[in-house]
Amino acid sequence: MKNYLRSILFGLLCLNLTAHAQMGPGGGPHFGGAMDKLFGDNKSFSATLDMQMADPAGGETMEIPFAFAFDSGKTRFEMNMSEMKGHNMSPEAAAHLKAMGMDKSVTISLPADNTTYLIYPDMQAYVEMSVPNTEPATNDVKIEITKLGEGTVDHHPCMENKVVITDKEGNQHAFTAWNATDLNKFPVKIVQNEEDHQVTMLFKNIKLSKPDASLFKVPAGFTKYDNMQTMMRDQMMKKMGGMGMPPSQ
Repeated sequence: MKNYLRSILFGLLCLNLTAHAQMGPGGGPHFGGAMDKLFGDNKSFSATLDMQMADPAGGETMEIPFAFAFDSGKTRFEMNMSEMKGHNMSPEAAAHLKAMGMDKSVTISLPADNTTYLIYPDMQAYVEMSVPNTEPATNDVKIEITKLGEGTVDHHPCMENKVVITDKEGNQHAFTAWNATDLNKFPVKIVQNEEDHQVTMLFKNIKLSKPDASLFKVPAGFTKYDNMQTMMRDQMMKKMGGMGMPPSQ
């Protein structure tokens, strides 16, 4: 039983850690601090987000679709593991997570409260994590924008720009952004090249209106857990009660 639980937990953690490779806790890209600068005056919006992570050396690519909402620093990501492409989780681990109701998740990050919620709607359960906000204030970063050209992304006329963001310590992050001229310069496509991977974010179905406040709250009646291990152990006991436990490995 111990090794069985460890195997499932390892698969889930690999999934989440890969999903936010450059990003925040709990899964999903991290939008905060310097990253906010890429969105200009668009402080509240919702969209679907297709994120692709490529390993130039190994030629491997992972694609992860999200439903995404953003409101003045607060973020909400919804992810369905069955919609991912290119991930390395074994079919057995994926099937167990689905049977346990853990294939669908919602991550809500509230930087002002230093809190992130990892929610599993099918289990009506969630993990609350304390996450200190270490991001520099937006007035502590400098942004340089250089026009590269013009183009069209997902039927939106865009200005293609090189964006370099520098924090007060001198650390730089470079992006290429396609800002839609018909959507208040919203960056409908963002590409970031790191040393060992390339991340591409493509936004669709963009709504520039303020998302409903309820999207950034845990649904009433959901069971709270302090850590992932306890939640998984509890849910496995409930799911497998009366069915016999898997043999120890």
